[in-house]
Amino acid sequence: MIYRNFVNLKFHFEGSFLSEPWDMEMQKAQRDLQAYQSALNMADGILNAAIDEINRKGIENVYEGKDSPKESSEIIKILSLIENKLRKTIRQKPSKEREVQDALESLFIGADLDKEFTREKENVIYSSKTYIPDFVFKRINTVVEAKLCDSSKREKEIIAEINDDILAYKARYGNLIFAVYDLGYIRDEDAFAGTIEQSQQQVIVRVIKH
Repeated sequence: MIYRNFVNLKFHFEGSFLSEPWDMEMQKAQRDLQAYQSALNMADGILNAAIDEINRKGIENVYEGKDSPKESSEIIKILSLIENKLRKTIRQKPSKEREVQDALESLFIGADLDKEFTREKENVIYSSKTYIPDFVFKRINTVVEAKLCDSSKREKEIIAEINDDILAYKARYGNLIFAVYDLGYIRDEDAFAGTIEQSQQQVIVRVIKH
């Protein structure tokens, strides 16, 4: 059930970190804030997934019994892998977007999601153009798309690409996740993601810093 997914969210920092004694409280507060913002974003993803499911199935058909798909929890799992594991998986600065895609695929397989997705096998035709999503999780009606930001020029290109992808993928899929791997060119990641997310429902953008 959706409330169980909310219970699993962490609104404060859990873990250890290195800090000078005089700076420990400030460092902890900053990490708590980051964890809180991350949990809020995940909660937004849960609610958007629930809204999408109600729109597709009708409210009378969305009760999650033991055999029904738990879309929101799987979306959280995917987001958690992207936020917490992607940077650790990529040890050297990638030079091609495919390297980010490969890292994502390794994470998904390692999390036992290998039977849940296809990679670059689905075609979406929109406005006389063919789009090929990086990853499609059919059962939970979700697309995951990887982007590599390796220049200031590329930052602007990615925004245009994401907006273009949204128009195409939304014609078929309910939930879109964009994992943007940044090599240091996106100065304000909250503004970068927020501008897109606030204008679109069921669209989540995650900027991962190298």
